[in-house]
Amino acid sequence: MGLAVIFLYQSRAFSGSWWLWLLLTGVNLAGALGVKFVGLFVILLVGMNTVRDLWNLLGDINLSLVLFGKHLLARVFCLILLPASLYISFFAIHFLVLNKSGPGDGFFSSAFQSRLIGNNLHNASMPEYLAYGSTITMKNVRIAGGYLHSHWHLYPEGVGARQQQITAYSHKDFNNLWFVRNQDFKTENPTDPVEFVKHGDIIRLEHKETSRNLHSHLHEAPLTKKHFQVTGYGINGTGDPNDFWQIEVCGGKPGDLVKVLRSKVRLIHLSTGCVLYSSGKTLPKWGWEQVEVSCSPYLKDTPNSQWNFEDHVNAKLPNISLEVLKPSFPEILLESHIVMIRGNSGLKPKDNEVSSKPWHWPINYQGLRFSGVNETEYRIYLLGNPVIWWLNLFSIALYVVMVTIAATSIQRGIQLSQKARERCRVLMEGGREMMLGWLLHYLPFFTMGRILYYHHYFPALLFSSMLTGITWDTMLQSWDLFVSPPVTQRIYSGGVAVLIILFLYSFYLFHPLSYGMVGPPAHDPSSPMAGLKWMESWEF
Repeated sequence: MGLAVIFLYQSRAFSGSWWLWLLLTGVNLAGALGVKFVGLFVILLVGMNTVRDLWNLLGDINLSLVLFGKHLLARVFCLILLPASLYISFFAIHFLVLNKSGPGDGFFSSAFQSRLIGNNLHNASMPEYLAYGSTITMKNVRIAGGYLHSHWHLYPEGVGARQQQITAYSHKDFNNLWFVRNQDFKTENPTDPVEFVKHGDIIRLEHKETSRNLHSHLHEAPLTKKHFQVTGYGINGTGDPNDFWQIEVCGGKPGDLVKVLRSKVRLIHLSTGCVLYSSGKTLPKWGWEQVEVSCSPYLKDTPNSQWNFEDHVNAKLPNISLEVLKPSFPEILLESHIVMIRGNSGLKPKDNEVSSKPWHWPINYQGLRFSGVNETEYRIYLLGNPVIWWLNLFSIALYVVMVTIAATSIQRGIQLSQKARERCRVLMEGGREMMLGWLLHYLPFFTMGRILYYHHYFPALLFSSMLTGITWDTMLQSWDLFVSPPVTQRIYSGGVAVLIILFLYSFYLFHPLSYGMVGPPAHDPSSPMAGLKWMESWEF
């Protein structure tokens, strides 16, 4: 709406009303993106129109370059700087208010967690340097990479060696705890002096809960077939030479100590030469939908192969404060967005969960059950009003035909009345914006790999509904090309009345879906909803 009003105020640029609507457009852009990432499509729509508008202004030879520069700066301030500042301020408030620990802490880096009240890293202290005999957790430095994790479950038959599973888990859990051991399979004596772990040392990691060693061999990984499998192996900490890993501090040199939380390390498997790796791929249900951990023969330094030690307990060592680890606001802003984007793109359907495909949405192929499955339960079913849905779909096709005729008529120089030319302009400009908005909010979903739901179509529906209004308003007015103005007025009024009656009656028919149904489901002939199941795919 802001864009439309700004266009109307073109002849009064830089007036108070023009500035007001330009500012309101920027504020609403921040709001759209602040509510959901789908707001990016609105920003893209506004951006494309702004570029086109500026291009037209640049082509106006009556407009000086100084005045064009003012137009450019006004749009930069109102449509870029203002919404960006508001959007960032939303997150500043968000971080101030939501500053406590929760079940999703593990998705964030150790530094991010150190600012959350109630997290074990908040105002915590622990030994600064890693030593043998320490109890630790290891976190992949890739955002939302997860903690090195194991449990009693074995890899299933046919998935590498049938040994204990090793995964990356995004939540804090006692199965994330490991002992740092020497390579000689001897348990450290409490009276022995402290021995620090150094860059280049050969170590073992023994899982605290199961006493299995972190192990790899030449069997292929479960999902990343060019990588090797990583397992838990051995009994009570004893195993074989495939349990040995060389620790490397990224950017370090031989003899450097390993700093807890701050050092990024890689674990190189001594027997195969591969590097411990978190692929980011989600294991099937036998792996509890946790993240695959493999051993990569490709030794390129990437976040997937880098780890840091987060928790660190060693009674022999003094503790230091972790206050210095707290990240700056730009760092937590960037990290939170990376976590949101990765979490959103990684959403998969749960058992028996109904999802939908983008081609379902315009034809109203399938709704979404909110509650109830049998006649004794109160049932609510999300389904679009079929009259509106199918009229919108028909109107998109009708609009394409009408705008083609209008554009062809103008291009061929056909003599049109002033009213007809104005209607052509509405179709070609106003209708174009609605069509573009519908396409921008609909087509991108065909490229998304995440689970999709029926409600993802609703923003696109708004644009298609507005396009329907423009299309039918123009078509009903265009009867003046064939009949007299009084008859055209009666046709227009009658057409609008019929559409309104159709919308209201269809709402009356289908309102029980939203307000609640009881009794037999629609597939039962005795159900009061039986006559409304117009498509077999509707499940109410």
